[in-house]
Amino acid sequence: MTAEFEKGAPGEAVKLHEPARRSGSILLVLLVAGLLVAIAVALMTLGRVQAQPYILGLLALLAMLGLFSLFALAAGIIRFADRSVDDPVMSRIADHAFDGLAVTDARGHVVYFNAAYLSLTGATSAQDVRPVERVFIGNPDVSEAVFRLLKAAREGKRQQEEVRIAGTDGGRGRWLRMRVRPLGSRKREARYAVWSVSDITRDRERQEDVFKELQHAIEYLDHAPCGFFSVNATGELAYVNATLANWLDYDLAEIGSGGLRLTDIVSGDGASLLTSIVAVPGEVKTEVFDIDLKSRAGKTMPVRLYHKLAFGADGTAGSSRTLVISRARDERADPERAAEVRFMRFFDHTPMAIATVDRGGHVVRANARFAKLAQGLGLDGLVGKLIFRAVNARDRNLLIAAINQAAEGQGDIAPVEVMLEGAKERWGQFFVTAVEEGERETEAGIVYMLETTERRALENQINQSQKMDMVGQLAGGIAHDFNNVLSAIMMANDFLLNAHKPTDPSFQDIMQIKQNATRAATLVRQLLAFSRRQTLRPQVLHLGDALSDLTMLLRRLIGEKVKLDLMHGRDLWPVKVDVSQFEQVIVNLAVNARDAMPDGGKLSVKTGNVTAEDAAQLAFKGMPAADYVRIDVGDSGTGIPADIRDKIFEPFFSTKEVGKGTGLGLSTVYGIVKQTGGFIYVDSEEGKGTTFSIFLPRHHVEKEVQAETHAEAAGANGAAREQASEPAKPRADLTGHGTILLVEDEEGLRSLNARGLRSRGYSVIEASNGVEAMEVMEENNGDVDLVVSDVVMPEMDGPTLLKVMRERNPGVKIIFVSGYAEDAFEKSLPENQQFAFLPKPFTLSQLVAAVKETMVPQ
Repeated sequence: MTAEFEKGAPGEAVKLHEPARRSGSILLVLLVAGLLVAIAVALMTLGRVQAQPYILGLLALLAMLGLFSLFALAAGIIRFADRSVDDPVMSRIADHAFDGLAVTDARGHVVYFNAAYLSLTGATSAQDVRPVERVFIGNPDVSEAVFRLLKAAREGKRQQEEVRIAGTDGGRGRWLRMRVRPLGSRKREARYAVWSVSDITRDRERQEDVFKELQHAIEYLDHAPCGFFSVNATGELAYVNATLANWLDYDLAEIGSGGLRLTDIVSGDGASLLTSIVAVPGEVKTEVFDIDLKSRAGKTMPVRLYHKLAFGADGTAGSSRTLVISRARDERADPERAAEVRFMRFFDHTPMAIATVDRGGHVVRANARFAKLAQGLGLDGLVGKLIFRAVNARDRNLLIAAINQAAEGQGDIAPVEVMLEGAKERWGQFFVTAVEEGERETEAGIVYMLETTERRALENQINQSQKMDMVGQLAGGIAHDFNNVLSAIMMANDFLLNAHKPTDPSFQDIMQIKQNATRAATLVRQLLAFSRRQTLRPQVLHLGDALSDLTMLLRRLIGEKVKLDLMHGRDLWPVKVDVSQFEQVIVNLAVNARDAMPDGGKLSVKTGNVTAEDAAQLAFKGMPAADYVRIDVGDSGTGIPADIRDKIFEPFFSTKEVGKGTGLGLSTVYGIVKQTGGFIYVDSEEGKGTTFSIFLPRHHVEKEVQAETHAEAAGANGAAREQASEPAKPRADLTGHGTILLVEDEEGLRSLNARGLRSRGYSVIEASNGVEAMEVMEENNGDVDLVVSDVVMPEMDGPTLLKVMRERNPGVKIIFVSGYAEDAFEKSLPENQQFAFLPKPFTLSQLVAAVKETMVPQ
């Protein structure tokens, strides 16, 4: 059907022609009913036979009319009357709307429009009405938006676009908002689309005005004489104005790219003050801080911050808004303000944490260092919180008592050192002073705090080192005296063995004495190893080869339940150690590891090089940066409890049952490593195992060559010392002749040694000390072939005796015997002096062999 339009009155909607609709009438219904009744009465008067054809014809006519009505209703020719169409309110809502409305069918023809649509599209009459796409088809700025609207209309979707229509003849343009949506959800209505066109020019102009004002505000904020910045919850700078960026020598583009944090522009611990505001859900707080900002180059600038922070309903802080006022001018212009600035800078930059508290212990004010301390202890907020929360519960009463004394106005309050709260063990020393009497209503005292964690750790380390040194000196002294006793026992035992044959009944008892004396000598060597006074015979060693040689021994020691895992580093540097002592270190650690794994486990031995750079980054205290070879001996055993971890290297300390350990194993390990110039540390956790880390200094071959060259130039002292110090192998003939001066302050040991030497053919002259030895030398006119002297003696010790003798007779030969190590007295000798050394305890054969080799060098 072709659409035809009617021209309506101004301001009224113009609609498509449709069949006339009549309102239903009761009179018409009554008229039709009366007509049918009249026809029925008339037919009844004719009689049944005559009326029958008329009745059938009337029924047929009514049936035809009914059937025609059904078809007309189905085809839409006849519709039921809708009284709402004639409602004067409902019918004029769309007609008088401000927005232009139009309805198009599936072919895009306009089937409905209102007066506002005519005005917005520029149509002058109903015949000029066109759909939206035809109205703006020639405008390139609008065509793309209209195309998207048409596509949405065909697909039955909603779409909205805002377009700008350029004005004609230089006039102002206008903004239009266009919408399209399907007419309804029913199938028949889905063929239609409702178009809406609104003029939003005024709204756009208001938005542009607001945007321009905002731009003006931003430009003013950027170039204001004050600084502004904003920090988000993660500590990153979200905004910095141009003034502040210029003060700090930063580029705005650089700040906008992200990465700059609050700690980058705030000097010292000032950032902790800004992040220590107590959170109150839903509240906005503004705090004033006098701190220093730092520029890119590190220069500081005193400022006053007005720090505004809003908290959400859950107590989380949003982005801050902070005003920055430079106080550098105050320092030049106003002396009083300058003094205030200097005080605040001193207050916040002091290394001591300072806070004022009220009578209840609540923090009233605090400096930046105290704020940082509170954050490090995990305290939320600062001002208004109890200062006692920073102290461990066991020590809080000490700080409470000090603050109570300050509240009462007492002076000279003793400082208290307490443990701080937190997962890690930290210590702090608190100094509390009272304020003036007039200020005690708000502040009861001033609390100064210094963290003493590192100092206490250093003191403990020094105390432990001193204790170990004292114990070492005691152990060394005991070992020296015990060596004299053992020497006498072993010498007398040798005489008994020479006098008794193996078939004698007492021979086994004598052998038992010898074995026990040898065992006692081993314990003494362990004591000397702990005191670092044993005699070492170091040599260049490759640890990989040494540990490989120990593999079979270690497997037998640890048993089948424990798995041995050896992991060698590549290209290990050489070290210079005593091989036997190093093997003792590894064996002792392996045995301890085995005992810590009664149900089996894993013993791992790892080696590797540690450069000086890596050593400097390690967290081991007391170890200087140098090249080391590292040996880690770890187990998966029970671990070492923390309360005894500092005692494991002490002599005679053992956690084993009585009779299952001497307590000298780890002390021996400690002494050997220290005497070698290395370091040993332990890392253990209960239930997870223990690892001992040994660091031995790297041996440089070129330095060894230089040392050997120097030794050759100095003479044959090194060779003679090496020959005399190592136990001589038994020779077939140990007899000899010559005069020997024997100097020993222990009378019993001296007589036994003299007896043994005489039994081998030597003439022996005895002296109890160095003075007596010099007298004997003068009596014999210096006719002595060899001097065998103890080192530690009253009146004149061995080194002094050597100096005096060499002054009178430079060629005199001497053997020093001592329970101490050779290094203990070598420093007191003049350079390039030749002598031999025999450590106590020694047997008769060892003494005779050393004498013969020194008198007649092989």
